[in-house]
Amino acid sequence: MVNNVKQSGASRGLKIKRILITQPRPESEKSPYFELARKYNVELEFQPFIRLEPIPAKEFRKQKIEIQNYTAVIFTSRNAIDHFFRICDEMKINISQDTKYFCITEAVALYLQKFILYRKRKVFYGADGTNKSLFECINKHKENEKFLYVCSENQQDSEIVSWLKSNKCEYTLAFMYRTKSEDIRQFLTQHSFDVICFFTPSGVKSLFDNFPDFSQNGTIIGTFGNNTTKAAEESGLKPEIIAPQPQAPSMVAALDKYLASLAAPKK
Repeated sequence: MVNNVKQSGASRGLKIKRILITQPRPESEKSPYFELARKYNVELEFQPFIRLEPIPAKEFRKQKIEIQNYTAVIFTSRNAIDHFFRICDEMKINISQDTKYFCITEAVALYLQKFILYRKRKVFYGADGTNKSLFECINKHKENEKFLYVCSENQQDSEIVSWLKSNKCEYTLAFMYRTKSEDIRQFLTQHSFDVICFFTPSGVKSLFDNFPDFSQNGTIIGTFGNNTTKAAEESGLKPEIIAPQPQAPSMVAALDKYLASLAAPKK
């Protein structure tokens, strides 16, 4: 158990002071996270709870997937994009310019510019970052498409898989990387936080891999994505900051909304 993850400031009527983002620190100092920190005078700490290990092309070939035979690719993260084009490069596969890309958010879609000549007519993304909006997007273009869903070997979005199956889409799961829990025991025993924000079910799993007896004990939990929220709840956590939502499409927006509610005068 993490003994010094202190009881949340909000639950004690105090100001939030330290927030843990379970992702790598943004490379740009212009990140909205840092604007948020300045706005509310809070301290942000960035510490990934998971690491991704690439599945090499030699191992990927065992899945017997002919990438060039698929007309559409589904991406739910930038990591998936990185590993898709890594595999294509390792296997010397040229992707057709007619390939359609379906992305969970606009930010993920824009990341494709690193690898392709970005054309919006072939790149589609959900309106608000939810699976529902992604499904609406796919539904408009699913006729005669063969979908390749790029995901982790041990962490794919079951809701997406169920939707593709129930809507009779022709699809294949392409495992191009695997998720591993980081050793965060020393980090969490040396630091205390009012808020911990999770972005994947694997991040939640990592917490309990490291601390099987972890108790929330008033710590405020933030979750991004339906599956992350579900994983947190199934682990006995009670998320209070949840994204994406219509008025909070990102974790930054959800944190902003939550912190603003604490700062608002009581009626």
